[in-house]
Amino acid sequence: MLQERTAVITGASRGIGKAIALNMAQNGANIAIVYANNVEAAETVRQQAETLGVMAKTYPCNVADYRESECVCEQIIKDFGPVSILVNNAGIVRDNLVLRMREADFDAVIDVNLKGAFNFIKHLSRSLMKSPAGRIINITSVSGLMGSPGQINYASAKAGLIGLTKSVARELAPKNVTCNAIAPGFIDTDMTSSLPRLAGGYVEFAVPLRRVGSVDEVAHVATFLASKMSSYITGEVIRVDGGLGM
Repeated sequence: MLQERTAVITGASRGIGKAIALNMAQNGANIAIVYANNVEAAETVRQQAETLGVMAKTYPCNVADYRESECVCEQIIKDFGPVSILVNNAGIVRDNLVLRMREADFDAVIDVNLKGAFNFIKHLSRSLMKSPAGRIINITSVSGLMGSPGQINYASAKAGLIGLTKSVARELAPKNVTCNAIAPGFIDTDMTSSLPRLAGGYVEFAVPLRRVGSVDEVAHVATFLASKMSSYITGEVIRVDGGLGM
């Protein structure tokens, strides 16, 4: 499905990013694994991808840093050649109520979750435009669609990512590059495992499908959006949330 194509995936050492990396590798894509700090986890993903018969390399990067992101993107192109798939998945949380939230925590989440996506789109857009079918996939959240108490920074960043998605989709459509977003709901990851809303029956009450989703369920949608099967879809936000946002 994705043979002879290169996918760059940020935040790919764990959780949703890892699942997307391995699912795309399983479908034939070469994988550039961009991660923040966990070298061992990133190397594990690389080894798992290589066992699937594709080329895979790891790249440490603070995606919020414009110049560092530029250098990493240049190195990826040197190593792999043209990039045809970009998945902006890197994200952090610094939850608190608005009255208690520190400015540094608001800024950090905006910088990683929103500016980080801009940085990689900016630095890889020329390469994506050279591809016969460039694909950008931004991982947003139902929080960006609905709002979320205690997460004004996270929800703001994810809402901004939706606006970024739609604007980039319009700008790059003439170059046959699509840009879509996936909005996961409650997904079983390290980041969500500590959420109090996952306890006490909240999921059964709020989610029509009455369960938490899996990272693979998000990864399947990402691979679909990266493939030729999605060639006439752009500027969309696809919820993978069990009906939470209905």
